[in-house]
Amino acid sequence: MSKDKLIPELRFPEFENSKWNIKTVDDYCDVYRGSSFSKADMIEDGSEHCIHYGELFTKYSEVITEILSRTNKHDGFRSESGDVLMPSSDVTPDGLAKASAITLDGVILGGDMNILRPKTEINSIFLSYLLNHSKREIIKLVSGTTVKHIYPSQIITCEIPVINNEIEQQKIASCLSSLDELLAAHNDKLDALKDHKKGLMQNLFPQDGETVPKVRFPEFEGDGEWVEKKLGELGEFLGGGTPSRKNSEYWIGNIPWISSSDINEDDIHNVSISQYINENAITESATKIIPKGSVLFVSRVGVGKLAINNKELCTSQDFTSFIPTDVLNFFVAYYFAANSNLLKGLSQGTSIKGFSKSDLEDFKILYPSNPKEQQKIASCLSAVDELITAQADKIEQLQQHKKGLMQGLFPKIND
Repeated sequence: MSKDKLIPELRFPEFENSKWNIKTVDDYCDVYRGSSFSKADMIEDGSEHCIHYGELFTKYSEVITEILSRTNKHDGFRSESGDVLMPSSDVTPDGLAKASAITLDGVILGGDMNILRPKTEINSIFLSYLLNHSKREIIKLVSGTTVKHIYPSQIITCEIPVINNEIEQQKIASCLSSLDELLAAHNDKLDALKDHKKGLMQNLFPQDGETVPKVRFPEFEGDGEWVEKKLGELGEFLGGGTPSRKNSEYWIGNIPWISSSDINEDDIHNVSISQYINENAITESATKIIPKGSVLFVSRVGVGKLAINNKELCTSQDFTSFIPTDVLNFFVAYYFAANSNLLKGLSQGTSIKGFSKSDLEDFKILYPSNPKEQQKIASCLSAVDELITAQADKIEQLQQHKKGLMQGLFPKIND
């Protein structure tokens, strides 16, 4: 690592004359391993707070101020406020380059976890962000083939750029922490919107054994029970196929072609298109042109996912697509999104689970006979989906802003 020009692009004006230096983790921290306990040792009403190493990937970011799990185990390695926690094993090297500062004492820390405990004055939250910024240096130290590992003896040798001015450390930590707090608030809002949508779907569609929903728009309250019909009576179905990969010419064209992985499980409006074919590929394979506005059911490999296409496209054999004639497409899509277990219930098979075209044709669906009520339900849920998408976009923008801030507030590391 070069020691020259250790100057960050972004600097608080009062610290412009302070110098950054290359140090090892050993200069600032002792490193320990957590104590062994399994997920089975974690219980909801346990008497002790604990952190399992897997939670460092899924539940915690750079700063841990609240513990989400408990155990009844009383012996084990316990945290001190200011410790920095890092996973010690993962399937990818990148997963090990993740640090979280904990601000709480006495939390039992699980195995497969490295604990960096400051032995000299350094802001642990600053250190947490710094280590996350220094991923490349950490990844160099990772060992293992199938499962990757990093041990205390390796971590202490990691070289990192450090500013010795504790006030500047605090200012950097506070800047990034405040952004993380904003991100957390926006994530909470996103979760609330998703819960709101879930509640709406439960109330706007009839539950098991019922023929009308719990909540109905006032103008349709006198319209009586919903109608039950087979899907095959309400539209047509088309299957799909995959043109031969051996013929590369099939895959040069401008006709969109999708597989089940191109469907987002939580968004019926979103179809990712990355592959294109030509007319010869359609003529010489089982794939077909699916009209715009069809309901794309994933009938194999990802059963339960569905979407509506906003342009003509072709699909793989993992789809059974519904072209509605006597029912609104978005109503059908939201009906099954609200009852995804219905599609999974149709699934059968051993190695590859799935359902057939005839399974869908014979499937009975409840729907309001008045097209305006179908539209009102679909429009209501689409509006919430738009809010969810906008909120997710805000979070992505904030995450990109955070990434840019971290790149600017810490010096670039030159090999």
